[in-house]
Amino acid sequence: MTPGQRRQRLDALLPEFHALWHAQPFRELRPDWCARWPALTGELLALDDAATAHLNDDAGAALALLARHLPAVGELAVLGELPRRPAAEPAATGERWAWEIPGRKRSQIEAFAAAAQSAGVPVIDWCGGKGHLGRLLALHWKVPVTTLEIDPVLCAEGEALARRLSLAQDFVVADALGAEPAAGSHAVALHACGELHRRLIAQGAMAGVARFDVAPCCYHRGVGDFYEPLSAGLQTRLTRDDTRLAVTETVTASPRLARQRDKEMAWKLGFAEWQQLNIGAYRSFKPVPAAWFRGDFPGFLSAMAARSGLPAPSAMQAGQCERAAWQRQREVMRLSIVRHAFRRLLEIWLALDLVAYLEEQAYRVELASFCARGLTPRNLLISAWR
Repeated sequence: MTPGQRRQRLDALLPEFHALWHAQPFRELRPDWCARWPALTGELLALDDAATAHLNDDAGAALALLARHLPAVGELAVLGELPRRPAAEPAATGERWAWEIPGRKRSQIEAFAAAAQSAGVPVIDWCGGKGHLGRLLALHWKVPVTTLEIDPVLCAEGEALARRLSLAQDFVVADALGAEPAAGSHAVALHACGELHRRLIAQGAMAGVARFDVAPCCYHRGVGDFYEPLSAGLQTRLTRDDTRLAVTETVTASPRLARQRDKEMAWKLGFAEWQQLNIGAYRSFKPVPAAWFRGDFPGFLSAMAARSGLPAPSAMQAGQCERAAWQRQREVMRLSIVRHAFRRLLEIWLALDLVAYLEEQAYRVELASFCARGLTPRNLLISAWR
């Protein structure tokens, strides 16, 4: 299947299931689809904890469950299967290049470098931080590398690391939103967020970049109320929250982190219950300081109420909200399986928008994964050349 064929079919199907992936069970007591498909709702709410965790983590299994109730969903599973990019044999770089890099991050960099292909031209390492990726590519490909990074401290630290290996790696302190990659260069970006990777692709294509290897991330960054596609002819419309959904998938958390995640969700839902009791509606709220989750629930609820201008709860009211919170958390986790089944498909749609734009600019383009999901769920690689 070509990227164009995948894009066309996915763009036709996603709007048909808009009610499933757009609804937010955290904000809605019962999404509208619950009444439309009561058997699906009943099956989800009856799941045990282990099955719930598995289906929230495995989009393929979640789509299979949905397909039992909505057979048309079956085609979507095929559209979410992408090829793995062949990896080149790693060069003998030794261990010194990897100073200061955590193990998982190092593995991601190595997988990206093995999947990308040298164009034999100077490399621009976009939003490169300390230049870890650029440093490895300079060693692998024996070409000059320029790392562009907005933080001068990271640039200075990256320059010191490059000097240890006597590499042809320069650092430029600049905001990528106002920068332009050089014509004829090879632009690489590993997990540049949102508008940063869109800027690279749009400006780079206009400037005449010879080759791109881009692993996008955080598609919602820089999006207004709605996502504005770079390419033409798309009918799917995504809100900012929809684009955020595309990157909520994470590598399976440890039991401790899973318990912490569940507690934070439950406590936020407890505050949503208090909102409902006082103003009769859900209202979005600012991010919650991590320290507020370290005490007890009554203290958390009082702090949230004070910040939002709501009355302080009594001890009895706080207890009622906490009991309701854990019940709601159980339901939200089960109903969210439907939404989470579409995360990867939305991410692929967003990547295919970038692919189509590059094709419109006369690039040949491939979309594949560069590593296993267990290393990073943000494993899509857009490779383009002309």
